[in-house]
Amino acid sequence: MRKKTSAKGSSRQNDKINRQQLMNSIVNLLSLEPNKTFNYKQIAHALQMKNGRQKEAVAEVLFELEMHGIVSEPDFGVYRINTRQAYITGRIDKQRTDKKTYLIPDDGAAPVLIPERATNRAMNGDIVKVLLTPHRKGHEQEGEVVEVIKRARTEFVGTLEIKHNFAFVSVDRKLLQHDIFVPTDKTKGGKNGQKCVVRITEWDNTDKNPIGEVIDVLGNIGDNNTEMHAILAEFGLPYSYPKEVEEAANHIPEEIPQEEIDRRIDMRDVTTFTIDPRDAKDFDDALSIRQLGENEWEVGVHIADVTYYVTPGSIINEEAIKRATSVYLVDRTIPMLPERLSNGLCSLRQDEDKLTYSVIFHMNNQGDVLSYKIARTVTRSNRRFTYEEAQEIIETGQGDYASEILQLNALAQILRTRRFAKGSIAFERTETRFEIDEKGKPISIYFKESKEANKLIEEFMLLANQTVATHIGKKKIDGKERTFVYRVHDVPNPDKLNNFAEFIKKFGYKLKTTGKNHEVSAALNHLLDTAEGKKEQNLIETLAVRSMAKAIYTTTNIGHYGLAFDYYTHFTSPIRRFPDMMVHRLLTTYLDGGKSVDPTQWEEWCDHSSDMEQLAANAERASIKYKQVEYMSERLGQVFDGVISGVTEWGIYVELNENKCEGMIPIRDLDDDYYVFDEKAYCITGRHYHRTYQLGDPIKIKVARADLTRKQLDFALVKE
Repeated sequence: MRKKTSAKGSSRQNDKINRQQLMNSIVNLLSLEPNKTFNYKQIAHALQMKNGRQKEAVAEVLFELEMHGIVSEPDFGVYRINTRQAYITGRIDKQRTDKKTYLIPDDGAAPVLIPERATNRAMNGDIVKVLLTPHRKGHEQEGEVVEVIKRARTEFVGTLEIKHNFAFVSVDRKLLQHDIFVPTDKTKGGKNGQKCVVRITEWDNTDKNPIGEVIDVLGNIGDNNTEMHAILAEFGLPYSYPKEVEEAANHIPEEIPQEEIDRRIDMRDVTTFTIDPRDAKDFDDALSIRQLGENEWEVGVHIADVTYYVTPGSIINEEAIKRATSVYLVDRTIPMLPERLSNGLCSLRQDEDKLTYSVIFHMNNQGDVLSYKIARTVTRSNRRFTYEEAQEIIETGQGDYASEILQLNALAQILRTRRFAKGSIAFERTETRFEIDEKGKPISIYFKESKEANKLIEEFMLLANQTVATHIGKKKIDGKERTFVYRVHDVPNPDKLNNFAEFIKKFGYKLKTTGKNHEVSAALNHLLDTAEGKKEQNLIETLAVRSMAKAIYTTTNIGHYGLAFDYYTHFTSPIRRFPDMMVHRLLTTYLDGGKSVDPTQWEEWCDHSSDMEQLAANAERASIKYKQVEYMSERLGQVFDGVISGVTEWGIYVELNENKCEGMIPIRDLDDDYYVFDEKAYCITGRHYHRTYQLGDPIKIKVARADLTRKQLDFALVKE
């Protein structure tokens, strides 16, 4: 509401009209009584607008608001708020590449630009009410936040600074523009300069800074545990396990009752083994194989039967729902389930009887599935292989269970070839790994390579997931599909795919973007194969992935474009993914003859699991970025070759060839010209000398700065 002005109105100060403020005041006034009409004199009187110039301004603003549909004029000279046009609710989006703030409306309308001056303490993700301002021709629709309906988050990670009689927590400015004031008795024993988690408890409209309290002290800056816990807390992910949940897990009996074994298919006498990373402890899956005839095999994909131990409504189950996934940082795993379950009772450890959910295939030497059955089983792993051990057997033909591994590998290669022939896309990004010392400090960087042993496991897991989804999804009961949890992947956005195809032309590549799905995916595979080993390989793979939709969990099946499967789910990792537990429970219901369940709750769990999966991936990337910055902090001043991996209006991102670390050359440091950003061409160009820096260009840089707090590397251009 506009502040009251003097009745005299004689001074120039009082005559000055702030039109935007007047506009907001009129809209707010009319909104108090949306069904009542007012003439301009009544409005001017209510707003204490008494002199002639002020009344004239009211009339002008009313005319402007009526022109833009924010108010209506039901009768000549009287006005009423058009509530549908004036206000809109939605979610604040501050994480766009153009660094602007937008409202994403709830009703699906176009985003609304929120100028920084009009955010009124709204933070990224907040649900807010926005007052739309008159739309100027040729400009984006703008608005002003008038109410924060629901905060997306109230807890933040920051650095505690303690003064003589007060304290505050400094938070990443990308998340919160203001420091959080903390009373000295609310610091929870934290010391000056330590990282902590702070919760906002109060933020009045009249206060510039929010007031909060420290809820956990993480430790000293630079300490590995502190930094890893800080990353988890930044994304709202748990970094410790509730004691009551661990205690509940500790009370679960270890011995398997004989009556449970009697209810299952006993496969303990069939050759079975696990193949996992060398540092793995949670063994979700095992393979078994035995010969049935001269040309026929029984191959079992055995998955830990987590839902036998974790029951609906239990405290362990509720924690699993909340977490939805295990989180894998550079140096640790934060499990979805308590370690007694994830690394003990459920883990398919060598020489231990385990309860499993299995898909048992009857196959021939040509890789054809002649028949299959899905059943609850009891199994016993004869050997725990690392990928490296299994790979050595594949390469040499020598070692434990060599004939079984070689036969499984032969079948897996057939399945893989057939899958790609049907349109599956070969996305195999390079994964960065660190060798770290006992204090968590990165000593070296290496790259995880997917070899035949990895692909052997991948193919049989894909086959099991596809088979389970098809078994439930394809069979209808009374003409209706049963509720199930699917892993779906939509077709690519045509605009993104066309932009990608246009960009790669500069490297001499062509990409077919129209036609049947399998034709486009075949063209993508050909592109990825052609780029393999070239300097632009990683760039093209990255952009290809960005042109794709994200895979999600849902009860509505649309198929999986990337795998070219009509039906697909996640069945094979229930120790680390809640959707797999959901699949196991639905399978049990339907195999036992139960009716289709109401999809409402299951869809909510699917949405939550998709969101948590994205958060976990973001945290993993943040931990990798932190270790990259930490590693490069000891290489300041050194020169490296790289490739431009991103171009924005504020700088050039460069990925180093040697170790895949990424940093930025700030555009302000390119002082030889005034550079203009071309978003469509992925480049910046000097206005005077026309020097161009484009995505994919080779470049030589020097490491200038390494900011661990912001997880940011700054590079300086080395001119040839």
